[in-house]
Amino acid sequence: MFKLIATTVACAAIFISCGVSKPAPVVQPKVINLALVRNAQSGKYINLDYGIRLNVDDARADQRLITKYDASATSLPAVTVNPAVRSFVSESTRRYMRTMGFNLDADVATDYMMNLSIKDFNLGYLSGIGWSATVMLEVCVYDSNRQIVYPKVVAAGRANMQASAYSFESGNQVINAAFANALEDIDWDRIAYFLKKASTPKLEANKQVQGEGNTALESTVIRWFFDSTPRGADVYMRVISSTSEVKNTNSNYVGTTPYEATEAFDIKGLTYNNSGNVQIEVMVEKAGYAPSMKRFNLRQAIDQKEISSKFNLVKNE
Repeated sequence: MFKLIATTVACAAIFISCGVSKPAPVVQPKVINLALVRNAQSGKYINLDYGIRLNVDDARADQRLITKYDASATSLPAVTVNPAVRSFVSESTRRYMRTMGFNLDADVATDYMMNLSIKDFNLGYLSGIGWSATVMLEVCVYDSNRQIVYPKVVAAGRANMQASAYSFESGNQVINAAFANALEDIDWDRIAYFLKKASTPKLEANKQVQGEGNTALESTVIRWFFDSTPRGADVYMRVISSTSEVKNTNSNYVGTTPYEATEAFDIKGLTYNNSGNVQIEVMVEKAGYAPSMKRFNLRQAIDQKEISSKFNLVKNE
């Protein structure tokens, strides 16, 4: 009887131990730490005339960091990204641009706008290839009037490394290297070109005067000189335009002869290319004399940096 009881208890213990399953081990996500691993050339663009603002948006069709991984036939490895991709790209690109000398967020009235759209930011592992990463950044730049000056261009960065499929540290290095390559692929010289005033209007032939002082035309000083016989005649000027970009104006009194001034152009919509279709009409009037009028082509005035003439007034009969 004692042996029977002991056998029964032992079997019950075995049954209980077999019926209790151990909890599955919890797989902790791998951490991918994003970092700017390459410095920009310091002070390359420190003498630019205008500032620039940066806007970054995440336009990825697939928000996952790891998109391919053939070391596992059933699932992609769980990873967390630190920091988030959009905030990392924004912060790192700003730091990269500041190092090069770009003046970020200088003046909202004259700053250009650079839009950076993240099209791809992925990491993967394939047998025989190893870890590989691709970063695609779409870049475009707008002027202070939000007119596009640098069309959408994609800067690409790629990197790869032969390593174990379980060496996520290697994958970490690869994605950071791909981002650094994408930043280097951006045409920073071209972007900087728009942020500096050209030395002559010809070098920015299609840049319009908006009254903000950010064009070579507005920095081109023109000598205005008008004289008459006899002197003491009133001088009036107006703009006559045959292009829709520049509006005609009414006559404005500017002084009496001899009239001399040095002023830059502040004719909204004016560009070097359309200046050949714009004229300045100058009229002088004096009591007892017939009014006299002349017109001057602005393209010629820009090239010569001067508008001058003498008016020989004729007495009224």
